[in-house]
Amino acid sequence: MLTFGTAGLRGPVQPGPDGMNVETVTRATAGLADWLITEGATGAPIVVGRDARHGSEDFAAATREVLAAKGFDVIALPDPGPTPLVAFATRHLRAAAGVMITASHNPARDNGYKVYLGGARDGRDAAAGAQLVSPADREIEAAITAVGPAATVPRLEVEPDPRAAAVADGYLSRLTERFAGDAAHPLRIALTPMHGVGGDLALRAFSRCGFDDVRVVDEQFRPDPDFPTVAFPNPEEPGATDRLLALADRTDADLAVALDPDADRCAVGVRDVDGWRMLTGDETGALLGVGVLDRVGPGGPPTVIASSIVSGTLLHAAALRRGADARRTLTGFKWLVRAGEPLVYAYEEALGHCVDPHAVRDKDGVSAAIACAFLASRWSDRGGLVAALDALHRECGVHLTAPRSLRLDDPADIAAIMADLRSSPPRTLGGIPVTAVDYAARTDGLRTDGVELTGSGADGVAVRVFVRPSGTEPKLKFYGQVSAPPAAGSVSTVRHRLSQLLAEVLAELPSGPRGEECGR
Repeated sequence: MLTFGTAGLRGPVQPGPDGMNVETVTRATAGLADWLITEGATGAPIVVGRDARHGSEDFAAATREVLAAKGFDVIALPDPGPTPLVAFATRHLRAAAGVMITASHNPARDNGYKVYLGGARDGRDAAAGAQLVSPADREIEAAITAVGPAATVPRLEVEPDPRAAAVADGYLSRLTERFAGDAAHPLRIALTPMHGVGGDLALRAFSRCGFDDVRVVDEQFRPDPDFPTVAFPNPEEPGATDRLLALADRTDADLAVALDPDADRCAVGVRDVDGWRMLTGDETGALLGVGVLDRVGPGGPPTVIASSIVSGTLLHAAALRRGADARRTLTGFKWLVRAGEPLVYAYEEALGHCVDPHAVRDKDGVSAAIACAFLASRWSDRGGLVAALDALHRECGVHLTAPRSLRLDDPADIAAIMADLRSSPPRTLGGIPVTAVDYAARTDGLRTDGVELTGSGADGVAVRVFVRPSGTEPKLKFYGQVSAPPAAGSVSTVRHRLSQLLAEVLAELPSGPRGEECGR
Protein backbone atom coordinates (compact mmCIF):
# COMPACT_ATOMS: atom_id res chain seq x y z
CA MET A 1 0.00 0.00 0.00
CA LEU A 2 1.02 3.59 -0.51
CA THR A 3 1.71 5.03 2.92
CA PHE A 4 1.49 8.64 4.00
CA GLY A 5 4.91 10.08 4.85
CA THR A 6 6.48 13.50 5.27
CA ALA A 7 6.16 14.02 1.51
CA GLY A 8 2.55 12.84 1.51
CA LEU A 9 1.85 10.18 -1.11
CA ARG A 10 3.66 9.34 -4.33
CA GLY A 11 3.41 6.37 -6.67
CA PRO A 12 2.28 5.06 -10.05
CA VAL A 13 -1.14 5.99 -11.37
CA GLN A 14 -2.89 2.62 -11.26
CA PRO A 15 -5.83 0.88 -9.56
CA GLY A 16 -5.54 -0.60 -6.09
CA PRO A 17 -4.16 0.49 -2.72
CA ASP A 18 -0.58 0.49 -4.07
CA GLY A 19 -1.37 3.14 -6.69
CA MET A 20 -2.39 6.76 -7.05
CA ASN A 21 -6.10 6.75 -7.96
CA VAL A 22 -9.30 8.51 -6.94
CA GLU A 23 -10.01 5.98 -4.21
CA THR A 24 -6.56 6.38 -2.64
CA VAL A 25 -6.80 10.18 -2.80
CA THR A 26 -10.35 10.20 -1.41
CA ARG A 27 -9.37 8.17 1.65
CA ALA A 28 -6.16 10.18 2.15
CA THR A 29 -8.11 13.45 2.07
CA ALA A 30 -10.75 12.15 4.48
CA GLY A 31 -8.01 11.12 6.88
CA LEU A 32 -6.22 14.47 6.54
CA ALA A 33 -9.52 16.29 7.16
CA ASP A 34 -10.30 14.22 10.25
CA TRP A 35 -6.81 14.91 11.63
CA LEU A 36 -7.13 18.66 10.97
CA ILE A 37 -10.44 18.67 12.83
CA THR A 38 -8.80 17.03 15.85
CA GLU A 39 -6.16 19.77 15.66
CA GLY A 40 -8.83 22.44 16.02
CA ALA A 41 -8.97 23.55 12.38
CA THR A 42 -12.67 22.85 11.76
CA GLY A 43 -13.98 25.02 8.91
CA ALA A 44 -10.58 26.61 8.23
CA PRO A 45 -9.34 27.55 4.74
CA ILE A 46 -7.44 24.86 2.82
CA VAL A 47 -5.68 25.48 -0.51
CA VAL A 48 -5.82 22.83 -3.24
CA GLY A 49 -3.69 22.90 -6.39
CA ARG A 50 -2.58 20.51 -9.11
CA ASP A 51 -0.08 20.07 -11.89
CA ALA A 52 -0.85 18.68 -15.37
CA ARG A 53 0.10 15.05 -14.86
CA HIS A 54 -2.10 12.08 -15.68
CA GLY A 55 -4.92 11.98 -13.14
CA SER A 56 -4.16 15.33 -11.54
CA GLU A 57 -7.52 16.95 -12.30
CA ASP A 58 -9.52 13.96 -11.01
CA PHE A 59 -7.35 13.75 -7.88
CA ALA A 60 -7.68 17.48 -7.22
CA ALA A 61 -11.46 17.28 -7.66
CA ALA A 62 -11.69 14.44 -5.15
CA THR A 63 -9.50 16.38 -2.72
CA ARG A 64 -11.44 19.64 -2.80
CA GLU A 65 -14.86 17.91 -2.74
CA VAL A 66 -14.02 15.68 0.24
CA LEU A 67 -12.64 18.68 2.13
CA ALA A 68 -15.74 20.72 1.33
CA ALA A 69 -18.01 17.92 2.55
CA LYS A 70 -16.03 17.90 5.80
CA GLY A 71 -16.91 21.58 6.26
CA PHE A 72 -13.62 23.21 5.26
CA ASP A 73 -13.34 26.50 3.37
CA VAL A 74 -11.73 25.18 0.18
CA ILE A 75 -9.65 27.55 -1.96
CA ALA A 76 -9.12 25.59 -5.19
CA LEU A 77 -6.56 27.09 -7.57
CA PRO A 78 -8.34 27.33 -10.95
CA ASP A 79 -5.66 26.04 -13.33
CA PRO A 80 -2.78 23.58 -13.32
CA GLY A 81 0.17 25.43 -11.80
CA PRO A 82 3.49 25.19 -9.98
CA THR A 83 3.86 23.68 -6.53
CA PRO A 84 5.29 26.94 -5.08
CA LEU A 85 1.93 28.63 -5.65
CA VAL A 86 0.30 26.25 -3.16
CA ALA A 87 3.11 26.81 -0.65
CA PHE A 88 2.73 30.57 -1.14
CA ALA A 89 -1.07 30.55 -0.89
CA THR A 90 -1.07 28.39 2.25
CA ARG A 91 1.11 30.96 4.00
CA HIS A 92 -0.31 34.09 2.36
CA LEU A 93 -3.96 33.19 3.01
CA ARG A 94 -3.23 31.76 6.48
CA ALA A 95 -4.78 28.46 5.50
CA ALA A 96 -4.77 25.49 7.85
CA ALA A 97 -3.21 23.36 5.11
CA GLY A 98 -2.40 23.16 1.44
CA VAL A 99 -2.59 20.12 -0.82
CA MET A 100 -0.73 19.91 -4.11
CA ILE A 101 -1.36 17.08 -6.56
CA THR A 102 2.04 16.48 -8.14
CA ALA A 103 4.88 14.00 -8.51
CA SER A 104 7.43 16.75 -9.19
CA HIS A 105 10.06 15.35 -11.58
CA ASN A 106 9.12 11.67 -11.25
CA PRO A 107 8.52 9.63 -14.43
CA ALA A 108 5.30 10.15 -16.40
CA ARG A 109 3.60 7.11 -14.86
CA ASP A 110 3.64 8.66 -11.36
CA ASN A 111 1.57 11.18 -9.44
CA GLY A 112 1.47 12.32 -5.85
CA TYR A 113 -0.22 14.17 -3.00
CA LYS A 114 1.86 16.75 -1.12
CA VAL A 115 0.73 18.45 2.08
CA TYR A 116 1.71 21.80 3.61
CA LEU A 117 0.60 22.79 7.08
CA GLY A 118 -0.46 26.29 8.01
CA GLY A 119 1.09 26.59 11.45
CA ALA A 120 -0.27 28.96 14.06
CA ARG A 121 -3.60 30.53 13.15
CA ASP A 122 -2.35 34.03 14.07
CA GLY A 123 0.21 33.83 11.27
CA ARG A 124 3.22 34.24 13.53
CA ASP A 125 4.52 30.70 13.02
CA ALA A 126 7.69 31.01 10.90
CA ALA A 127 7.13 27.53 9.47
CA ALA A 128 3.58 28.25 8.28
CA GLY A 129 3.19 26.89 4.77
CA ALA A 130 6.05 24.40 5.15
CA GLN A 131 5.93 20.68 4.44
CA LEU A 132 4.69 18.68 7.38
CA VAL A 133 7.09 16.82 9.70
CA SER A 134 6.69 14.01 12.19
CA PRO A 135 4.67 13.20 14.18
CA ALA A 136 1.99 14.75 11.95
CA ASP A 137 2.67 12.26 9.15
CA ARG A 138 2.19 9.25 11.42
CA GLU A 139 -0.93 10.72 12.94
CA ILE A 140 -2.42 11.46 9.50
CA GLU A 141 -1.56 7.93 8.33
CA ALA A 142 -3.41 6.54 11.35
CA ALA A 143 -6.41 8.74 10.54
CA ILE A 144 -6.39 7.50 6.92
CA THR A 145 -6.32 3.89 8.11
CA ALA A 146 -9.49 4.55 10.12
CA VAL A 147 -11.39 5.81 7.03
CA GLY A 148 -13.87 3.39 5.50
CA PRO A 149 -14.23 2.55 1.79
CA ALA A 150 -13.82 5.51 -0.57
CA ALA A 151 -17.37 5.06 -1.87
CA THR A 152 -18.74 5.92 1.58
CA VAL A 153 -16.82 9.21 1.88
CA PRO A 154 -19.10 12.23 1.17
CA ARG A 155 -18.13 14.76 -1.51
CA LEU A 156 -19.47 18.26 -2.16
CA GLU A 157 -18.88 20.33 -5.28
CA VAL A 158 -16.77 23.45 -4.81
CA GLU A 159 -17.53 26.77 -6.50
CA PRO A 160 -14.78 29.01 -7.97
CA ASP A 161 -13.30 31.36 -5.40
CA PRO A 162 -11.95 34.87 -6.15
CA ARG A 163 -9.21 34.34 -3.56
CA ALA A 164 -7.89 31.43 -5.64
CA ALA A 165 -7.93 33.45 -8.85
CA ALA A 166 -5.80 36.12 -7.19
CA VAL A 167 -3.06 33.80 -5.89
CA ALA A 168 -0.80 34.05 -8.95
CA ASP A 169 -1.00 37.84 -8.99
CA GLY A 170 -0.24 37.94 -5.28
CA TYR A 171 2.78 35.71 -5.80
CA LEU A 172 4.07 37.92 -8.63
CA SER A 173 3.52 41.07 -6.60
CA ARG A 174 5.58 39.58 -3.79
CA LEU A 175 8.37 38.80 -6.29
CA THR A 176 8.56 42.41 -7.43
CA GLU A 177 8.56 43.53 -3.80
CA ARG A 178 11.28 41.01 -2.91
CA PHE A 179 13.59 42.25 -5.67
CA ALA A 180 12.66 45.94 -5.53
CA GLY A 181 15.77 48.05 -5.97
CA ASP A 182 17.68 45.46 -8.01
CA ALA A 183 18.53 46.78 -11.46
CA ALA A 184 17.51 44.57 -14.38
CA HIS A 185 20.21 45.22 -16.98
CA PRO A 186 19.44 43.88 -20.48
CA LEU A 187 19.71 40.12 -20.45
CA ARG A 188 18.70 37.41 -22.91
CA ILE A 189 17.37 34.31 -21.17
CA ALA A 190 16.71 30.84 -22.58
CA LEU A 191 13.98 28.96 -20.70
CA THR A 192 12.45 25.50 -20.56
CA PRO A 193 9.72 24.35 -18.15
CA MET A 194 10.42 20.76 -19.28
CA HIS A 195 6.83 19.96 -20.34
CA GLY A 196 5.62 21.12 -16.93
CA VAL A 197 3.39 23.84 -15.52
CA GLY A 198 5.93 26.58 -14.76
CA GLY A 199 6.31 28.19 -18.18
CA ASP A 200 3.57 30.81 -18.14
CA LEU A 201 4.21 31.90 -14.55
CA ALA A 202 7.95 32.14 -15.21
CA LEU A 203 7.41 34.35 -18.27
CA ARG A 204 5.10 36.62 -16.27
CA ALA A 205 7.65 36.76 -13.45
CA PHE A 206 10.53 37.64 -15.79
CA SER A 207 8.43 40.37 -17.41
CA ARG A 208 7.31 41.81 -14.07
CA CYS A 209 10.95 42.06 -13.00
CA GLY A 210 12.14 43.74 -16.19
CA PHE A 211 13.48 40.77 -18.17
CA ASP A 212 11.53 40.80 -21.44
CA ASP A 213 13.99 39.05 -23.76
CA VAL A 214 13.17 35.42 -22.97
CA ARG A 215 13.44 32.66 -25.57
CA VAL A 216 11.69 29.36 -24.83
CA VAL A 217 12.23 25.78 -25.93
CA ASP A 218 9.03 25.58 -27.95
CA GLU A 219 8.68 21.79 -27.97
CA GLN A 220 8.97 21.69 -24.14
CA PHE A 221 6.94 24.76 -23.23
CA ARG A 222 3.34 23.54 -23.02
CA PRO A 223 2.42 21.02 -20.30
CA ASP A 224 2.53 17.43 -21.54
CA PRO A 225 2.13 14.62 -18.98
CA ASP A 226 4.04 12.19 -21.20
CA PHE A 227 7.24 14.31 -21.23
CA PRO A 228 7.95 13.21 -24.83
CA THR A 229 11.35 14.87 -25.39
CA VAL A 230 13.12 13.70 -22.22
CA ALA A 231 13.84 10.24 -20.90
CA PHE A 232 13.43 11.52 -17.35
CA PRO A 233 11.93 14.98 -16.63
CA ASN A 234 14.63 16.11 -14.22
CA PRO A 235 17.08 18.91 -15.17
CA GLU A 236 19.82 17.03 -13.30
CA GLU A 237 19.62 14.00 -15.59
CA PRO A 238 22.15 13.68 -18.44
CA GLY A 239 20.67 14.98 -21.69
CA ALA A 240 17.59 16.57 -20.10
CA THR A 241 18.79 20.12 -20.80
CA ASP A 242 20.34 19.51 -24.23
CA ARG A 243 17.58 21.41 -26.04
CA LEU A 244 17.86 24.30 -23.61
CA LEU A 245 21.62 24.67 -24.03
CA ALA A 246 21.30 24.39 -27.81
CA LEU A 247 18.73 27.22 -27.75
CA ALA A 248 20.97 29.33 -25.52
CA ASP A 249 23.90 28.85 -27.87
CA ARG A 250 21.81 29.46 -31.00
CA THR A 251 20.27 32.69 -29.66
CA ASP A 252 23.44 34.00 -27.98
CA ALA A 253 21.71 34.03 -24.59
CA ASP A 254 23.26 35.32 -21.39
CA LEU A 255 21.60 32.78 -19.11
CA ALA A 256 19.79 29.45 -19.47
CA VAL A 257 17.09 28.36 -17.01
CA ALA A 258 15.43 24.96 -16.65
CA LEU A 259 12.50 24.34 -14.33
CA ASP A 260 11.39 20.85 -13.37
CA PRO A 261 7.77 19.89 -14.23
CA ASP A 262 6.17 21.35 -11.09
CA ALA A 263 8.60 24.31 -11.05
CA ASP A 264 9.84 23.88 -7.52
CA ARG A 265 13.41 23.27 -8.76
CA CYS A 266 15.62 25.49 -10.89
CA ALA A 267 18.75 24.58 -12.88
CA VAL A 268 20.97 27.23 -14.46
CA GLY A 269 23.14 27.05 -17.57
CA VAL A 270 26.07 29.35 -18.34
CA ARG A 271 28.53 29.90 -21.17
CA ASP A 272 31.94 28.73 -19.95
CA VAL A 273 35.31 28.60 -21.70
CA ASP A 274 34.41 25.32 -23.43
CA GLY A 275 30.84 26.27 -24.31
CA TRP A 276 27.53 26.04 -22.47
CA ARG A 277 27.19 23.93 -19.33
CA MET A 278 24.76 23.57 -16.46
CA LEU A 279 25.92 24.75 -13.06
CA THR A 280 25.68 22.19 -10.30
CA GLY A 281 23.10 22.72 -7.59
CA ASP A 282 25.93 23.51 -5.19
CA GLU A 283 27.39 26.16 -7.49
CA THR A 284 24.01 27.83 -7.95
CA GLY A 285 23.26 27.49 -4.25
CA ALA A 286 26.49 29.21 -3.25
CA LEU A 287 25.98 32.04 -5.75
CA LEU A 288 22.39 32.68 -4.72
CA GLY A 289 23.14 32.42 -1.02
CA VAL A 290 26.02 34.89 -1.23
CA GLY A 291 23.83 37.16 -3.35
CA VAL A 292 21.17 37.14 -0.62
CA LEU A 293 23.71 37.81 2.13
CA ASP A 294 25.40 40.62 0.22
CA ARG A 295 22.00 42.18 -0.39
CA VAL A 296 21.13 41.99 3.32
CA GLY A 297 24.45 43.63 4.18
CA PRO A 298 26.16 43.96 7.59
CA GLY A 299 24.55 45.12 10.78
CA GLY A 300 21.79 43.71 12.92
CA PRO A 301 21.55 40.18 14.32
CA PRO A 302 23.12 37.36 12.28
CA THR A 303 20.83 36.06 9.57
CA VAL A 304 20.36 32.32 9.19
CA ILE A 305 21.38 30.52 6.02
CA ALA A 306 20.86 26.77 5.67
CA SER A 307 22.08 23.89 3.54
CA SER A 308 21.71 20.14 3.86
CA ILE A 309 24.33 17.70 5.12
CA VAL A 310 24.78 16.26 1.61
CA SER A 311 25.30 19.67 -0.01
CA GLY A 312 28.69 21.26 -0.63
CA THR A 313 30.41 23.54 1.85
CA LEU A 314 31.22 26.57 -0.34
CA LEU A 315 28.17 28.54 0.80
CA HIS A 316 28.82 27.55 4.40
CA ALA A 317 32.35 28.97 4.19
CA ALA A 318 31.20 32.17 2.47
CA ALA A 319 28.37 32.68 4.96
CA LEU A 320 30.70 32.39 7.94
CA ARG A 321 33.03 34.97 6.38
CA ARG A 322 30.04 37.33 6.20
CA GLY A 323 29.06 36.82 9.82
CA ALA A 324 25.93 34.82 9.02
CA ASP A 325 24.61 31.97 11.14
CA ALA A 326 25.31 29.06 8.76
CA ARG A 327 23.43 25.88 9.67
CA ARG A 328 23.29 22.34 8.27
CA THR A 329 20.16 20.19 8.38
CA LEU A 330 19.01 16.79 7.24
CA THR A 331 18.03 16.50 3.59
CA GLY A 332 14.61 17.84 2.66
CA PHE A 333 13.07 21.27 2.78
CA LYS A 334 10.84 20.30 5.66
CA TRP A 335 14.05 20.55 7.71
CA LEU A 336 15.83 23.33 5.83
CA VAL A 337 13.05 25.89 6.30
CA ARG A 338 12.99 25.12 10.03
CA ALA A 339 16.75 25.67 10.45
CA GLY A 340 16.29 28.84 12.53
CA GLU A 341 15.33 32.50 12.37
CA PRO A 342 15.67 34.93 10.74
CA LEU A 343 16.05 32.56 7.81
CA VAL A 344 17.00 34.37 4.59
CA TYR A 345 18.02 31.50 2.28
CA ALA A 346 18.13 27.71 2.18
CA TYR A 347 19.18 25.24 -0.48
CA GLU A 348 20.08 21.65 -1.18
CA GLU A 349 22.26 20.31 -3.96
CA ALA A 350 19.33 18.73 -5.84
CA LEU A 351 18.46 22.11 -7.43
CA GLY A 352 16.19 23.25 -4.61
CA HIS A 353 16.43 26.92 -3.58
CA CYS A 354 14.37 28.92 -1.10
CA VAL A 355 15.27 32.54 -1.85
CA ASP A 356 12.29 34.18 -0.14
CA PRO A 357 11.36 32.31 3.06
CA HIS A 358 9.07 35.19 4.03
CA ALA A 359 6.72 34.25 1.19
CA VAL A 360 7.40 30.59 0.30
CA ARG A 361 8.66 28.16 2.94
CA ASP A 362 9.78 25.59 0.42
CA LYS A 363 11.94 25.31 -2.65
CA ASP A 364 10.71 27.56 -5.43
CA GLY A 365 12.10 27.33 -8.96
CA VAL A 366 10.43 30.47 -10.29
CA SER A 367 11.71 32.85 -7.61
CA ALA A 368 15.13 31.17 -7.85
CA ALA A 369 15.15 31.82 -11.60
CA ILE A 370 14.40 35.50 -10.98
CA ALA A 371 17.16 35.68 -8.37
CA CYS A 372 19.59 34.09 -10.84
CA ALA A 373 18.60 36.60 -13.52
CA PHE A 374 19.23 39.55 -11.21
CA LEU A 375 22.57 38.08 -10.16
CA ALA A 376 23.59 37.49 -13.79
CA SER A 377 22.44 41.02 -14.58
CA ARG A 378 24.61 42.41 -11.79
CA TRP A 379 27.63 40.57 -13.25
CA SER A 380 26.76 41.14 -16.91
CA ASP A 381 29.64 43.56 -17.53
CA ARG A 382 32.14 41.43 -15.57
CA GLY A 383 31.78 38.00 -17.15
CA GLY A 384 28.43 36.80 -15.85
CA LEU A 385 27.84 34.00 -13.37
CA VAL A 386 31.06 32.21 -14.34
CA ALA A 387 33.04 35.25 -13.20
CA ALA A 388 30.93 35.48 -10.04
CA LEU A 389 31.75 31.86 -9.26
CA ASP A 390 35.46 32.42 -9.92
CA ALA A 391 35.41 35.37 -7.52
CA LEU A 392 33.80 33.23 -4.85
CA HIS A 393 36.42 30.52 -5.38
CA ARG A 394 39.19 33.08 -5.02
CA GLU A 395 37.64 34.30 -1.79
CA CYS A 396 36.78 30.98 -0.14
CA GLY A 397 38.77 28.38 -2.06
CA VAL A 398 37.75 26.12 -4.91
CA HIS A 399 35.02 23.65 -3.94
CA LEU A 400 33.92 21.04 -6.49
CA THR A 401 31.08 18.58 -5.93
CA ALA A 402 29.65 15.68 -7.90
CA PRO A 403 27.19 12.88 -7.13
CA ARG A 404 27.25 9.20 -7.92
CA SER A 405 24.26 6.86 -7.65
CA LEU A 406 24.23 3.08 -7.55
CA ARG A 407 21.00 1.20 -8.24
CA LEU A 408 20.70 -1.94 -6.11
CA ASP A 409 17.29 -3.56 -6.39
CA ASP A 410 17.87 -5.78 -3.35
CA PRO A 411 17.67 -3.69 -0.16
CA ALA A 412 19.98 -6.20 1.49
CA ASP A 413 22.78 -5.15 -0.86
CA ILE A 414 22.37 -1.50 0.16
CA ALA A 415 22.36 -2.47 3.84
CA ALA A 416 25.49 -4.60 3.32
CA ILE A 417 27.46 -1.73 1.76
CA MET A 418 26.41 0.65 4.54
CA ALA A 419 27.42 -1.95 7.14
CA ASP A 420 30.83 -2.37 5.48
CA LEU A 421 31.38 1.39 5.45
CA ARG A 422 30.65 1.50 9.17
CA SER A 423 32.79 -1.48 10.14
CA SER A 424 35.63 -1.13 7.61
CA PRO A 425 35.64 2.37 6.10
CA PRO A 426 38.32 3.24 3.52
CA ARG A 427 41.50 4.65 4.98
CA THR A 428 42.22 6.90 2.02
CA LEU A 429 40.34 8.46 -0.88
CA GLY A 430 42.31 9.90 -3.76
CA GLY A 431 45.46 9.32 -1.74
CA ILE A 432 44.17 11.50 1.13
CA PRO A 433 43.71 9.92 4.59
CA VAL A 434 40.05 9.96 5.64
CA THR A 435 38.07 9.21 8.78
CA ALA A 436 34.46 8.08 9.01
CA VAL A 437 31.59 9.51 11.03
CA ASP A 438 28.47 7.37 11.41
CA TYR A 439 25.48 9.70 11.43
CA ALA A 440 23.26 6.88 12.68
CA ALA A 441 25.22 7.08 15.95
CA ARG A 442 24.60 10.80 16.44
CA THR A 443 22.36 11.92 19.27
CA ASP A 444 21.36 15.31 17.81
CA GLY A 445 18.98 16.46 15.11
CA LEU A 446 21.32 15.26 12.35
CA ARG A 447 20.92 11.59 13.21
CA THR A 448 20.23 9.65 10.00
CA ASP A 449 21.27 6.58 8.04
CA GLY A 450 24.47 7.98 6.56
CA VAL A 451 28.25 7.82 6.73
CA GLU A 452 30.52 10.81 6.15
CA LEU A 453 34.15 10.35 5.06
CA THR A 454 36.42 13.38 5.45
CA GLY A 455 40.11 14.16 5.36
CA SER A 456 42.73 16.63 4.14
CA GLY A 457 46.22 16.43 2.69
CA ALA A 458 49.39 18.30 3.49
CA ASP A 459 48.67 20.88 0.79
CA GLY A 460 45.30 21.74 2.30
CA VAL A 461 43.29 19.83 -0.31
CA ALA A 462 40.29 18.28 1.44
CA VAL A 463 37.95 15.48 0.48
CA ARG A 464 34.45 14.83 1.74
CA VAL A 465 32.00 12.08 0.76
CA PHE A 466 28.57 11.55 2.27
CA VAL A 467 26.96 8.16 1.64
CA ARG A 468 23.31 7.39 2.27
CA PRO A 469 20.47 5.23 0.90
CA SER A 470 17.89 7.09 -1.16
CA GLY A 471 14.65 7.67 0.67
CA THR A 472 12.49 7.19 -2.44
CA GLU A 473 14.33 4.81 -4.79
CA PRO A 474 16.40 1.59 -4.56
CA LYS A 475 19.65 3.52 -4.80
CA LEU A 476 22.76 4.16 -2.78
CA LYS A 477 23.86 7.77 -3.14
CA PHE A 478 27.36 9.18 -2.86
CA TYR A 479 27.86 12.95 -2.57
CA GLY A 480 31.49 13.82 -3.27
CA GLN A 481 33.44 17.03 -2.72
CA VAL A 482 37.04 18.10 -3.03
CA SER A 483 38.27 21.56 -2.09
CA ALA A 484 41.46 23.59 -1.94
CA PRO A 485 42.17 26.77 0.06
CA PRO A 486 42.32 30.15 -1.69
CA ALA A 487 45.49 30.48 -3.75
CA ALA A 488 47.19 33.16 -5.80
CA GLY A 489 47.26 30.94 -8.87
CA SER A 490 44.71 30.45 -11.60
CA VAL A 491 41.28 29.29 -10.42
CA SER A 492 40.82 27.31 -13.63
CA THR A 493 44.09 25.44 -13.06
CA VAL A 494 43.09 24.50 -9.51
CA ARG A 495 39.61 23.52 -10.69
CA HIS A 496 41.02 21.23 -13.37
CA ARG A 497 43.31 19.50 -10.87
CA LEU A 498 40.51 19.06 -8.36
CA SER A 499 38.09 17.72 -10.98
CA GLN A 500 40.53 14.91 -11.73
CA LEU A 501 40.88 14.18 -8.03
CA LEU A 502 37.10 14.17 -7.55
CA ALA A 503 36.66 11.65 -10.38
CA GLU A 504 39.29 9.47 -8.74
CA VAL A 505 37.59 9.70 -5.36
CA LEU A 506 34.17 8.73 -6.71
CA ALA A 507 35.68 5.81 -8.67
CA GLU A 508 37.19 4.38 -5.46
CA LEU A 509 33.83 4.13 -3.69
CA PRO A 510 32.18 0.69 -3.46
CA SER A 511 29.99 -0.78 -6.17
CA GLY A 512 28.62 -3.82 -4.40
CA PRO A 513 27.02 -6.93 -5.89
CA ARG A 514 24.96 -6.49 -9.05
CA GLY A 515 25.27 -2.71 -8.80
CA GLU A 516 24.21 -0.60 -11.75
CA GLU A 517 25.60 2.91 -12.15
CA CYS A 518 22.81 5.35 -12.91
CA GLY A 519 21.94 9.03 -12.98
CA ARG A 520 20.86 10.94 -9.92
